[in-house]
Amino acid sequence: MEPITPQEQALHAARALVLADLVAGEVAKADVVSLVEDSVVQRRWWVEQWPEGAEYVAGLIAQDVQDALLERYGRWPLCPVCPSGGPHALDVEPELGPDPHWVCHKAGVRVAAVGSLGRATGAMPSS
Repeated sequence: MEPITPQEQALHAARALVLADLVAGEVAKADVVSLVEDSVVQRRWWVEQWPEGAEYVAGLIAQDVQDALLERYGRWPLCPVCPSGGPHALDVEPELGPDPHWVCHKAGVRVAAVGSLGRATGAMPSS
């Protein structure tokens, strides 16, 4: 058995983080999970070309899934911070960097780290 590369570990970790946020938002249906898998496949090539970018892959996969969901279903994840002004999506920051967070630009706050939306929205993890 070959050891798992740091790049492959980063991809697996990123997949888990994005899936956790989808579960927290109760949108982790089969077709949505397929969007995550599609992004992981595309980002695998990207991280193989630029191994030093492995620490950025979680934010990139979150953005890929967010973009794909916008095209097919609508905005995700919706901001849990702003009580008025209509629903709006959170953004991932930094766009290309380590330690990605979901951010509300309207309120100017970091809402949660990618993978931790459940804590910010009050969603209870499944047991």
